[in-house]
Amino acid sequence: MGEVWRATDEVLGRSVAVKLLLGEHADESATARFRLEAQTAARLSHPHLVAVFDFGSWEDRLFLVMELVEGRSLADVLLAQERLGPEQAAHIAGQAAAGLAAAHRQGIVHRDIKPGNLMLDGEGTVKIGDFGIAQFVDDPSAALTTTGQIVGTSLYLAPERALGRTADAASDMYSLGCVIYQLLLGQPPFRSDTATGTLYQHVDTPPVPLRRHGVDVSAAFDAYLLGLLAKQPEDRPTAQQVADWFHSDAWRGRAEPLPQHLPAPGQAPPPPAGLPARPAPFPAAPSATPHPATDGAPTTYRLPEAPAAPVRGTGHGRRAAARPGKARRRTAGEAIRRRPRVASAIAGAIAFLAAVFLGMSLFSPDTGAATVPDDGTATEAPATPGTGE
Repeated sequence: MGEVWRATDEVLGRSVAVKLLLGEHADESATARFRLEAQTAARLSHPHLVAVFDFGSWEDRLFLVMELVEGRSLADVLLAQERLGPEQAAHIAGQAAAGLAAAHRQGIVHRDIKPGNLMLDGEGTVKIGDFGIAQFVDDPSAALTTTGQIVGTSLYLAPERALGRTADAASDMYSLGCVIYQLLLGQPPFRSDTATGTLYQHVDTPPVPLRRHGVDVSAAFDAYLLGLLAKQPEDRPTAQQVADWFHSDAWRGRAEPLPQHLPAPGQAPPPPAGLPARPAPFPAAPSATPHPATDGAPTTYRLPEAPAAPVRGTGHGRRAAARPGKARRRTAGEAIRRRPRVASAIAGAIAFLAAVFLGMSLFSPDTGAATVPDDGTATEAPATPGTGE
């Protein structure tokens, strides 16, 4: 597409890279694509994307002034050492995904992610360059390919691209997955004697896990990479998700600690592994003391969400009957919880009766007999001994 020259910016006094379009009589498609590269790259500003400083023409030839990356491409790195270790591959994957996330947020798809377009500077920082065949996602008219023509490298082409569909952000993630696979194994996941055969493999052949090839990576890394190589675009993680995942220690295969907690009173112990958890009447509160991971399995543990509160008449929070039409039997836990309520009711009734009896004894009228003499004066008979009156 063009020549790349090392040059000096005489105004600012810095070294730059100048990309000069080949040929004085380039066809209109190449000229339009080169111009699109300049416009696309000018919209992007990110530490992991090659910066564009200027654009113009010289003697009827278009040129692009870019950031000069002092380093090597990943293609050169693979030629020198064939494969990389998991630590370095995860470092490259995280930075490349961060750069793609910045482009995708601007609605730009690279469409040609491959080792030759991923640069490493002197400090090991990844720089993504050559947006020459990038496409604006929100502007289909910017696609410069003719009907039936596929632009991109077949070794890293997403299945939907091989089928002639429009590229999107998920297509870049598939291509990045192919690059990471090659960094760890030394060869891409799919390769055939012909470009057409390779395209068929992208569409129909499932990728072989790296661990089957004897690559020393964690099961978590291997499984996540297979997710990037999913045949359906919607099954792949986004660029930001990939960047966050590789910037963490998740790729090492360390499980997240499971918070330790004890069952609440009356709550059944947790079920054995592999069986679904029985809904508890009340959510258990986790303790602040973490439970250390027991192995290096690539499992991400999460606490179950609290069950919904029971609603009278709807059946939520209640155990279903074993058979339709049969009355629900009372569980042992429900019987235990109801016993204190019955005992309280009985004790309250006894206390109430005792209070009534005591009141009648204290406030009842005197039991002494009154006599009325013939003269009309009333005299009170003496109280009966032993009555307290």
